[in-house]
Amino acid sequence: MEIFAEIDTWVALLTLTFLEIVLGIDNIIFISIATSKLPKEQQKKGTNIGLLLAMIFRILLLLGVSYLIAMKEPWFTINTSWLSTEITGQSVILILGGIFLLYKSTSEIHHKVEGTTEEASVKKKASTLSKVIFQIVLIDIVFSFDSVLTAVGMTNGVNGALVIMITAVILSMIIMLIFANPVSQFVNKHPTIQMLALSFLILIGFMLITEGAHLANTVIFNNHIGAIPKGYLYFAIAFSLGVEALNMKIRKKRS
Repeated sequence: MEIFAEIDTWVALLTLTFLEIVLGIDNIIFISIATSKLPKEQQKKGTNIGLLLAMIFRILLLLGVSYLIAMKEPWFTINTSWLSTEITGQSVILILGGIFLLYKSTSEIHHKVEGTTEEASVKKKASTLSKVIFQIVLIDIVFSFDSVLTAVGMTNGVNGALVIMITAVILSMIIMLIFANPVSQFVNKHPTIQMLALSFLILIGFMLITEGAHLANTVIFNNHIGAIPKGYLYFAIAFSLGVEALNMKIRKKRS
């Protein structure tokens, strides 16, 4: 295609593919936690289905990007002495997704801290592939929505933006499919990494809620809710993983 003869197209494609992979890390973390409840022979299948569904959702959202942008229009407004907000479709999806992540993460942490081995075994047996896939579908919608909004903002005004975005999504998902199962196995094999991953999901849940509130122009007690820059979040995650890697190395030497 003609657009791929331009250097700007390749710069946008590489940048967007890298960004999609970075934004997809939280998706992989959630999928690895959800599929850990499945029997071992079904975990790989659950991970692959989850990532394929994420790719399909992102492509569908990109094809309906005009509708996505239209969801910025407020459905209704709330104005009180302490709260002012304009509820939009985008804000509702992000806030509900953030609440779901907070609920799922805290319940998993509670189960791991308070649950006995026998209870964990019963719960694992109770989980089915369809139940896990349903949870993955719910969170895929939220992560896909957030990812597409970022992609649209980055490629605004670029020639053949839709083709670039769809290509970037497909490339990033192929890369994630290759590395998702090793990442899932590593997370599930190390309890401290799993707890760290659940803590990351709590951070991401709060980020989605604040971003939703920001999109709704929410003002609480005369303070406007701002979006948390994703760079801060990913730096915190990278720093925590670095510290945990050092701890794992120390534990390995001691043993």
